[in-house]
Amino acid sequence: MMAAYWTKRQLLQGASLAGAMAMAYAPAALAQRATAGRAGASKGDSIARVTAFPVVVPCRLQVGSYDRDIRMGGTVVEVETGDGLTGIGFTSITNSEIVAAAVNLVAAPALKGVDSINREAVAAQLHHLLTPRGQTGHAQHAISAIDIALWDILGKRLDMPVWRLLGGARSSVPSYTTFGMAYMSRDELAAAAGHLAKAGRQRLKMVVAAGAHDRIAKGESIEQIMAEDVERIRAVREAAGPEVELYIDGNHGLDGYQTRRFIKRIEEFDIAFFEEPVSGNDVTRLSDLRKTSPIAIAAGQNETHLRRFRDFIISQAVDVLQFNTCMCGGYTAALKVAGLAAAFGMEIDNGGGYAEYNMHLHAGLANGGMVEWHLGSAALGPVLYKDYPALDGDRLPLPEAPGLGFSVNMDVVREHTIGGR
Repeated sequence: MMAAYWTKRQLLQGASLAGAMAMAYAPAALAQRATAGRAGASKGDSIARVTAFPVVVPCRLQVGSYDRDIRMGGTVVEVETGDGLTGIGFTSITNSEIVAAAVNLVAAPALKGVDSINREAVAAQLHHLLTPRGQTGHAQHAISAIDIALWDILGKRLDMPVWRLLGGARSSVPSYTTFGMAYMSRDELAAAAGHLAKAGRQRLKMVVAAGAHDRIAKGESIEQIMAEDVERIRAVREAAGPEVELYIDGNHGLDGYQTRRFIKRIEEFDIAFFEEPVSGNDVTRLSDLRKTSPIAIAAGQNETHLRRFRDFIISQAVDVLQFNTCMCGGYTAALKVAGLAAAFGMEIDNGGGYAEYNMHLHAGLANGGMVEWHLGSAALGPVLYKDYPALDGDRLPLPEAPGLGFSVNMDVVREHTIGGR
């Protein structure tokens, strides 16, 4: 019993004091394995293959009487070990073909033979390989998907769900539902909001200033855009009722001046937070805005560097840090971001959707927050995955199955891989 206990501790330990203490009590063979590099990885645990698939998948978004055919894209990454265990990872909201090329042409050859258990070492190797001199962007998305797949493998190897490996703080997580898409009319938004509220969804999010730059280029004024968005928010608030928490997402569509003017016009609607209210997530402008805004400020879903999250925190630029495990570097990086937030007492939530991955982090950590049940990614889920998780009211129960608790339908992946494979 003791040997098995320390075996699991040894597998889970990183380059930390707790890991060093575990090594002191572990059998000599385990201690040697934990400090081993690429040459010391056992044949079974070593990475045999890493493959990325850039996909665009047709699916159907439905809410109440509203339904629409949509297409959702992303990059699926599959990692296989020498003994045949496979893990899956995913990333999105960027150019999937570039991410897949980074994985298949650069990361995959470098990772062959590396011990899959040494996730911190793999993360460091990939950062040096793909993000030299502090670069981020597409490479960080590639790292995210690979890291998630390695955690999936570890969970399967230890017969434990990832959320328990990450800390096991709770067996379900709260969610908010993103339903208010730019392509929905004012009446459609109101009907969807009313339906969701009656169904027990008490936290709803809608987009504002959607595609503002392109709309202005086509002749629409920012005044027209903001005026219409005020009425869209009014329609949703009236349909959902006063008890529902309502969030809005600017998707970087406004500058600081426009955001201030817009906030004044929507104060009456009791908005719980305004996500990405300023173009480019400008830390200075966000910090200035937060000092006077009656609405809480949220941002971070597309950020990919630990230092950016540090800057958000120390500049007091946001009330809610919304990093996404599928973009920020996977669970290995997300744990560090969450630790920063905990040290400064800052709330964390998942932004950018893909609750099926982010739920593991927020269930694992004591300071975990809400996950985003985005109706777009939720429409993709049942098509792309087997055993896709389901909401229970506003909460998302975590699976007890090992690893992520769901698997990718590879037939769907191959059918919808961009360019084919």
